[in-house]
Amino acid sequence: MTTSETPQGTTAADGELPVSVVVPARNAARWLAECLASVAAQHPAEIIVVDGCSTDNTVELATNAGAHVISDGGRGLPAARMMGARAATQDTLALIDADVLLPAGSLKALLDEFTAGHYDGLQFGLASRPDEEEYWAQALAWHHNHSRVREWFCVCATLMRRDVLLQLGFDESFRSGEDVELRIRLQHAGARLGVSRKTIVGHRFSGGFDTARDQWEQDGAGLARTAAKHPSRAGWMVALPLLATIRGAGLSLVLAPRYLPYWAGFLGYNYRSMVSEWMHGTRAHP
Repeated sequence: MTTSETPQGTTAADGELPVSVVVPARNAARWLAECLASVAAQHPAEIIVVDGCSTDNTVELATNAGAHVISDGGRGLPAARMMGARAATQDTLALIDADVLLPAGSLKALLDEFTAGHYDGLQFGLASRPDEEEYWAQALAWHHNHSRVREWFCVCATLMRRDVLLQLGFDESFRSGEDVELRIRLQHAGARLGVSRKTIVGHRFSGGFDTARDQWEQDGAGLARTAAKHPSRAGWMVALPLLATIRGAGLSLVLAPRYLPYWAGFLGYNYRSMVSEWMHGTRAHP
């Protein structure tokens, strides 16, 4: 893919990877210190934490970890990622969420794969795990580990060319699902995207029904907004929760029957949120 914008990055120091790591974080104190320690161990050229007006000690933890901290002013996750991209000095970005842990050497391994494959965006493989011994955390992790979503390009742990992201960018009117919507536009633009099958990172889930419900509602709202913005994809977006439920419930029936109630919640709250977004959100935010 070619772009009209090619920012001139700052050369990384000797021994540093020529990567700017961007970590959006809002009330992420539970995970942030471990996340940043795992990132710092990779020796990137810089770490930028974009704080979403946290009320816990997220900013203190980020500062103590030596990260450059900026605030998104409460504008949301897509805006936070774009602010981090604009502040970055390197031509390659690593978008890393606070609930991700990078194993030793993983950033260099993915960078080598990214460079050799001439990618515009390459996601780490994700190995999800519950952060506690609790039903909903375990169910969320089981879902992600057994879902085809693992094979879809997203941005919770991903390398991207900075110029490509600055040119196409996240839609900052989204509050969720911005990665799905961006992927559609990247594909239309001819970007080379991929998901690594050999460089795997840890992706953590916290527990509680409220956490699961929030995830489902965010998914549904994001699908609704994406369908409204890309009418040619609307049928697929509308059908996706149903198709995922049929597949997931079938696998659960065979492999883990205890997770069948999870899929009832997933289906119901996805579609409830989707309908609510169409009735209110997409009309309020065309």
